[in-house]
Amino acid sequence: MTLRSTLDFLLYDWLDAQSLTVRERFADHSRETFDAVLDTCERIAREKYAPFNRTVDTEEPHFDGEKVILPQATYEARKAYAESGLLSAAQDYEIGGMQLPYALEAAANSFFAVASISIGSNLLTSGNANLLMAHGTALQKEVFALNEFNGRWSGTMCLSEPQAGSSLSDVATRAVPDGADFESDPLGPRYRLTGNKMWISSGDHELTENIVHLVLAKIPGADGKLVPGTRGISLFIVPKKMVDAQGQLTGVRNDVALAGLNHKLGWRGTTNTLLNFGEGKFPVEGQAGAVGYLVGQPGKGLACMFHMMNEARIGIGMAATMLGLAGYYASLDYAKNRPQGRPVQGPKDGAAAVVKDAAQPQVRIIEHADVKRMLLAQKSYGEGALALNLFCAKLVDEQHTGDAAVADEARLLLEVLTPIAKSWPSEFCLEANSLAIQIHGGYGYTRDFPVEQYWRDNRLNMIHEGTHGIQAMDLLGRKVLMEGGRGLQLLAGRINATIERAIQVPALAAHANALGAALQQVGAATKAAWATGQPADALANAVPYMQAFGHTVLAWVWLDLALATLAQDAALAQPASVGRMGAMRYFFHYELPKIGAWLQVVSTRDATCASFPEDAF
Repeated sequence: MTLRSTLDFLLYDWLDAQSLTVRERFADHSRETFDAVLDTCERIAREKYAPFNRTVDTEEPHFDGEKVILPQATYEARKAYAESGLLSAAQDYEIGGMQLPYALEAAANSFFAVASISIGSNLLTSGNANLLMAHGTALQKEVFALNEFNGRWSGTMCLSEPQAGSSLSDVATRAVPDGADFESDPLGPRYRLTGNKMWISSGDHELTENIVHLVLAKIPGADGKLVPGTRGISLFIVPKKMVDAQGQLTGVRNDVALAGLNHKLGWRGTTNTLLNFGEGKFPVEGQAGAVGYLVGQPGKGLACMFHMMNEARIGIGMAATMLGLAGYYASLDYAKNRPQGRPVQGPKDGAAAVVKDAAQPQVRIIEHADVKRMLLAQKSYGEGALALNLFCAKLVDEQHTGDAAVADEARLLLEVLTPIAKSWPSEFCLEANSLAIQIHGGYGYTRDFPVEQYWRDNRLNMIHEGTHGIQAMDLLGRKVLMEGGRGLQLLAGRINATIERAIQVPALAAHANALGAALQQVGAATKAAWATGQPADALANAVPYMQAFGHTVLAWVWLDLALATLAQDAALAQPASVGRMGAMRYFFHYELPKIGAWLQVVSTRDATCASFPEDAF
């Protein structure tokens, strides 16, 4: 199966994406317009991204003292992407958008991710602009968001700091009012920011004429001190170059300086930066301090930023998924063409040992059972994760265009599933990349083949947008408990509905029962983890909980995909159908049984790790 045929099945035969066109927002669309968007993106990815994936990995960004230098291919890829209109694909017609469902936008972006994940900064630009559309003033939307959507400018999110990392409560960047009339600026209350931001993707480059930084900072209190914790955090628009109220560059550089480039294991095509705000290198109106415009209310910045962070988390899950699938496609092709080894034969002449006939010709490695195991693992991880991410993308459409009850249910399901949609692909599609290297043998460990790069690129995603541990604590410590556990109940209801349908199908009944048992285990472990009411007890094993929870969700996805497959091709006459059913069986036979070990430590609130003394390491 190709990526396109997989997407077609998931979008049309499983998610019934074309049914969204009955809604007013998408009424101008049809399967034909959806396919035209997919065709365009597939072509751009094939022509402008895929041929240069190795180029951007080897020709890393470098700073010449004045500007960041990137390969020409990056400029051409970014230009083609912007001209496709995909930056504003889901936006209103009135601002140049296409009013596409987010599910289609996500599917279209998958072509670029599988072709070259580290070219461009499109995910952050769209997320930045979407945040401003939700929380910015009318002029902030017009000046900043619309110029990001049209491709003139790009965007970043500036959260982490060198001393704070993921601990946003320890943000130390300061924002002070810029003059007595600071509230009268048409672009928003005007502040001067000072501080440092670390790990800022696409923080400096020449791909666009301006960069819009969204920066978390704290406004000092009357005593000059910063408010401790996250409640004192505000959000600011800080452009790299100053602009006027008409969105034109003024010719003045804002006081934002590139302090250095971080050289990462993967994603080497994307500049990753340490930015200094307000150090005085580029004084504005003779003063040090980066000019920033307040977004929303003072002290409410983190709530605004979560709008972008949650979108980015689903995007990172999709990035991890597509890297896993890229490795799968490469290792599948290699396995079909690499001759090595001979078939195992039974003992001869009373010998007890298994023998091979060296006189026989070599077979392709795809004929070996263990290679098929590794390919099936990759297929089940990658295609299952793609289905989950597209399901979440359609939930976004339901949240925005469904009736009140449907929208509320979609919102709550997204809350519960977002940590899984981000973290499960980040862990298990990375494992898929490792298996792709293994299939290539020694060649997989060389740069002559692409699979080592896919692994390096994917290793970042367990850290990106909230580490694995943070996502796990969010899931067990907040998401499954919120609103009295209603989100977990909604998800269980969806899973049970699939079980009830599948148990009526003889070929799926055993899998339906296995999923039902797994769901009960997850429910019991959730209660047991919180039996003492002490967060330290419950969260000590949050990551194993998330692994088990994620595997249960993916088993549900695969069972639902099996039902859709049989509805379309009951006789399993098509190889693609046989492939999906085989991947489903692999997941239920080889993967779902793992949850018992993970949930055992959760249910017993095992303290082995939490209580281990530091001096015993």
